[in-house]
Amino acid sequence: MPAQGQLGRSAGDITGMPSSVDDIHAVIRNEIITLRLMPGVKVSENELARRFNTSRTPVREALLRLVDEGLVKVWPQRGTLITPISLSAVRRARFVREAIEVAVFRKAAIDGLSPEVLAQLDAIIAQQHAVRDEPVRFTEADDAFHHAFANGIAVGDIWAVLEREKAQFDRLRFLSLPNVTPVAVLIDQHRHMIATVRARDPEAAEKAVRDHLSEVLKVTEQLSARYPDLIINDT
Repeated sequence: MPAQGQLGRSAGDITGMPSSVDDIHAVIRNEIITLRLMPGVKVSENELARRFNTSRTPVREALLRLVDEGLVKVWPQRGTLITPISLSAVRRARFVREAIEVAVFRKAAIDGLSPEVLAQLDAIIAQQHAVRDEPVRFTEADDAFHHAFANGIAVGDIWAVLEREKAQFDRLRFLSLPNVTPVAVLIDQHRHMIATVRARDPEAAEKAVRDHLSEVLKVTEQLSARYPDLIINDT
């Protein structure tokens, strides 16, 4: 599990010119999802304003977006804290993601994908294997795999809908890597998903997606017991 994050600069920072609300939101959101900012960590508007070379106003707006996403909460007398991982939000996100991705994979299997898209997917699998011991880079390659399928059937813009909904799901997913959910299992599942689409078998593609997206939920109880301070069972 990644070490608890601090508010120092990181590779994702925007330095020099003042950062926009979008920049600040994107960096902090990424650090929350990848657990560089852990649940319970207190964040300061003043510190963040210094970090991003800006005033408190864009920082406050970025934090309000994170509040709307359930990643940050403002507590009277306590300040602004990173929220625990909500299991009810995880299950809700999984429901939305499954509904969308089943539709994407079924359409890909029915209509087929171009040789260029299939080659891209094979390359992403190779990349996943290469970074299998690096949770951040593997997670990025995992997302790229799913996004490529959406792009392949010309609905890539739907990924923006998923990005907002799957934040809590991604935190739990990241927490499970690599010791609880073996990366090799996920890569094998990805290979199988491609195979079902190549075979133009929508029923098999649907089952492959449902099985894949249930992987994190299989270890929810184990993760909750291991990290009771990070996960809240609010289902």
